Amino acid sequence: MTRTTEPAGTGASTDPAEPAAPLAEEGGRVRSRRRRRVLVPLLVLSVVAGAGAVAVARPWDRGTGGTERAGVQYGLAPVEQGSLSSSIQLTGSLVYDGPTPVVAAGKGTLTWLPAVGAVVKAGQKLYEVDGQPVVLMAGDRPMWRDLGPGVPAGADVEQLERNLVKLGHAKGLGLTADQKFTPDTATAVKRWQKSLGLKETGTVVLGGIVMLPQESARVQQVGAQLGAALGSSSVMTVTREELVVTVRPAENQLSRFKPDGRVRIKSADGSAVEGRIRSLVRGSGSGGEDGAGGAGGGSGDGAGAAKTTVTIVLDGQEQAQRAGQSAVTVTVVGDTADHALIVPVTALLALDGGGYGVRVSDGPTPRLVRVQLGLIADAKAQITGDVQPGAQVVIPK
Repeated sequence: MTRTTEPAGTGASTDPAEPAAPLAEEGGRVRSRRRRRVLVPLLVLSVVAGAGAVAVARPWDRGTGGTERAGVQYGLAPVEQGSLSSSIQLTGSLVYDGPTPVVAAGKGTLTWLPAVGAVVKAGQKLYEVDGQPVVLMAGDRPMWRDLGPGVPAGADVEQLERNLVKLGHAKGLGLTADQKFTPDTATAVKRWQKSLGLKETGTVVLGGIVMLPQESARVQQVGAQLGAALGSSSVMTVTREELVVTVRPAENQLSRFKPDGRVRIKSADGSAVEGRIRSLVRGSGSGGEDGAGGAGGGSGDGAGAAKTTVTIVLDGQEQAQRAGQSAVTVTVVGDTADHALIVPVTALLALDGGGYGVRVSDGPTPRLVRVQLGLIADAKAQITGDVQPGAQVVIPK
């Protein structure tokens, strides 16, 4: 960065590289005029504030009090007093949480499927195969074998027992979830089968239960047709009942998304809710310039590159459920300076020896005032120094 140099008390310096004006004869006398021209060199101020870097050029001819030089025109901007925030805004999507494909185990033909949007609770029928219900239960491990008397102990047995207890089929049995398929386990299975109108065998056959991590599932998409044979493809996609917000920020915005960081979400109907950043899953690339900060910033996919996805959980669901799946405005809360003196960043000049100044136009000739920088955001800078609110500072047009 090239910096300005000024003799003390003058606010001007002579450019040693400036050539002298030609000599002119007048009345036999030769008088020389040497133009004194001053250049304030190019100031490049790189500021990472919200969406990216700001480059500022400040050519300024101090000898002419701010008039046009080399095609550059100048104007004045007031010093404002108010609040400055480094918050950024992006467009996000209100979506149902945790989409999960459901792959049917076993063999048979689909004879019943739920409607899109239906909510199925643990213990209820999720779909039907060969006229028999396939029931949803809560668990992290998929079913992979028949479970009945004599099977080796395992985590899948414990998972089944935990569901039987929670659904109320083990009352009075003293059944505990201990990975062992005991006679009490078989009795609880028979009770469960009776409640569904099934033959009371005491054995759960592979394909009779679908284990999902959540205790209720919302059907988001049905991927199979009635009459289709079971295979390796998913029967449907389900989600949780809760809505979350997803947003895809640009690469230079990722540092603003801190784990458990707070955000504000505003729906199209004007309702707002607070949220917390739950996760950030990096994509394969920045995906272009979509997602830039500022009002109206997008979050669409860039061509040919998957962008990073940030998931935000909401403090409350009531307003979100009323809005449904829709676009929302996400505000990532940043630093805020209240009662601050604010100038455009283009008013800043780099000073020789370090630091910054602004030119205040409050007399015949603008005066250079050294200032200290505070928060910088949205092409504005917080300053402190011998500057009053309402004063005019010089900026290039």
